[in-house]
Amino acid sequence: MSWGTELWDQFDNLEKHTQWGIDILEKYIKFVKERTEIELSYAKQLRNLSKKYQPKKNSKEEEEYRYTACKAFLATLNEMNDYAGQHEVIAENMTSQIIAELVRYVQELKQERKSHFHDGRKAQQHIETCWKQLESSKRRFERDCKEADRAQQYFEKMDADINVTKADVEKARQQAQARHQMAEESKTDYSSILQKFNHEQHEYYHTHIPNIFQKIQEMEERRIVRMGESVKTYAELDRQVIPIIGKCLDGIVKAAESIDPKNDSQLVVEAYKSGFEPPGDIEFEDYTQPMKRTVSDNSLSNSRGEGKSELKFGGKSKGKLWPFIKKNKLMSLLTSPHQPPPPPPASASPSAVPNGPQSPKQQKEPLSHRFNEFMTSKPKIHCFRSLKRGLSLKLGATPEDFSNLPPEQRRKKLQQKVDELNKEIQKEMDQRDAITKMKDVYLKNPQMGDSASLGHKLGEVSQNIEKLRLETQKFEAWLAEVEGRLPARSDQARRQSGMYEAQNAPSVNNCAQDRESSPDGSYTEEQSQESEVKVLATDFDDEFDDEEPLPAIGTCKALYTFEGQNEGTISVVEGETLFVIEEDKGDGWTRIRRNEDEEGYVPTSYVEVYLDKNAKDC
Repeated sequence: MSWGTELWDQFDNLEKHTQWGIDILEKYIKFVKERTEIELSYAKQLRNLSKKYQPKKNSKEEEEYRYTACKAFLATLNEMNDYAGQHEVIAENMTSQIIAELVRYVQELKQERKSHFHDGRKAQQHIETCWKQLESSKRRFERDCKEADRAQQYFEKMDADINVTKADVEKARQQAQARHQMAEESKTDYSSILQKFNHEQHEYYHTHIPNIFQKIQEMEERRIVRMGESVKTYAELDRQVIPIIGKCLDGIVKAAESIDPKNDSQLVVEAYKSGFEPPGDIEFEDYTQPMKRTVSDNSLSNSRGEGKSELKFGGKSKGKLWPFIKKNKLMSLLTSPHQPPPPPPASASPSAVPNGPQSPKQQKEPLSHRFNEFMTSKPKIHCFRSLKRGLSLKLGATPEDFSNLPPEQRRKKLQQKVDELNKEIQKEMDQRDAITKMKDVYLKNPQMGDSASLGHKLGEVSQNIEKLRLETQKFEAWLAEVEGRLPARSDQARRQSGMYEAQNAPSVNNCAQDRESSPDGSYTEEQSQESEVKVLATDFDDEFDDEEPLPAIGTCKALYTFEGQNEGTISVVEGETLFVIEEDKGDGWTRIRRNEDEEGYVPTSYVEVYLDKNAKDC
């Protein structure tokens, strides 16, 4: 089967068909291009999705990825990133192995097709030219024959006419002969051109056109084969990444199988274990003892002694609950708002003057009056503590020895700090060794550099190592204290902490020991009757380390509803009555308490404060 023999007269249709074949190839190229764009877009979206859910560095999220479930999720994100990379590989391979190759091939195909059809048109033009010559020769031969026939008839007519002179007859005869001669020449010429045309036509239909059409057929078949190869390559490129994609999916499955709920539970224990002992049983406090006292001095003193011992023992039992309350209070201090408070609602009552010196609406109990009178007779250290806390915790300062954390968490932080310092020391030592080696090289080969120039750098590195070692010793001492290797925190370690360097050590005379408050805010009878003692500055600092609940200095009534959405704030409802434990320091926030565990800051303009008269003298 050959187009040259079967389709010898379908030149125009073959031209249209080959053009359609090129259009199909270009359409396939366009399809692959759009596929690569989809692959790249899909890969980009997968990468963005993976990046979106990646934990932020140096954030709380990064610490959460210690758990095996979170690690499995992180592994899934990483595998999806690799999965996206395989789709990028598909797009790159399709672009280089299919699109680029086919685009180049289409250009070559167009040039080849143009050349073949140019040869075909040239052959057509040649045969058409031969045909025109044949037609022209034929018409000339026909015309000459007619002219010769007319000349012969004219001669015969003149020869038969007796009235015509002999000279005219001779002239007519000569013209007839001339016409016959011309007709013979035209006949010879026409015969020659006809033979030539027949030869050219035979060559055209049996040689030139079949060769040209055969080349076009081969070109078209190559185009079909090339397109088939491209389709096969299209599938192979997808198949090549299937094993890697399978590995990505296997990685996700392996990460899922690595999830260990027991390990995650252990990590929760390590993350939140405080190290405190559970509170003991609360002793029964017998308030019927005063009813059983006798009139005698002996029985009176005994009963007082027994009641005092019971109260003291009960106070100790309550003290075991304080670490939890101190932690909550400390967290609320650390997260106190650092932004201006919101303005009150537009429907503010003209009569409501927030933070004004209002008197309480309810009369205080006689016992409260007695407590207030007692508080005014002694200086309150709570006020100084509030001042120090406002200057440190509100500014976000964290103790260097992590004394604000529970024992177990403090031990972990200190151990982590010691490990970091040891790494820094090792890094500095490696740098010192490198400088020392370089200095030795310079001493042996002075042309390479000046060894004296490294002396200053070597001294700086040695100083850094010494500073880091001192810092490590300081944290190791604190760590030993927490782990029980040291009986108590030494004065030297306290001075190294850096928290008290700016403080002098004067004695605070005539200052009564601050009364210890139980978790419910009440005071024991024994502590309220203690005498005034002198407190040293170091003891005063130690009292800051042992945070105690602040006493209420008044009450307040919520004028508006406030949603405490920020850390350190507390939500209140309009009309709610709460305790004030720290008044506005000028930043527009008042610290209040709802119960033992709920306290925080609210905008001063949202509440109406009733301060105790005795508390103002603090």
